[in-house]
Amino acid sequence: MTKFDPRKLPDLIRRPIVTERATMLMEQNKYTFEVTPKATKPEIKAAIESLFDVKVTQVNTTNLPRKKKRVGRFVGFKPQYKRAIVTVAAGDEEKIRQVLFPEV
Repeated sequence: MTKFDPRKLPDLIRRPIVTERATMLMEQNKYTFEVTPKATKPEIKAAIESLFDVKVTQVNTTNLPRKKKRVGRFVGFKPQYKRAIVTVAAGDEEKIRQVLFPEV
């Protein structure tokens, strides 16, 4: 296994994505995150395992298309991002849920 710099790993994961589809995937131990566009699957796996102290079994990524954003007559684009769907090993889902959704 390739060693990654542990100081750079947390910067790969930007934020968790909480949508209706992502919530339905949580029932299957799959969690969705927004990651930097240049992040690779092994880097994402190492970052999630180090941040949440869980065992990752699979990482699926998608590069989403840029969306247009219009302000008056000016047309621009929203920033492009990459979505990672991470499958967590059975038994570790409680660890990641405590971090993502703490009890208030």
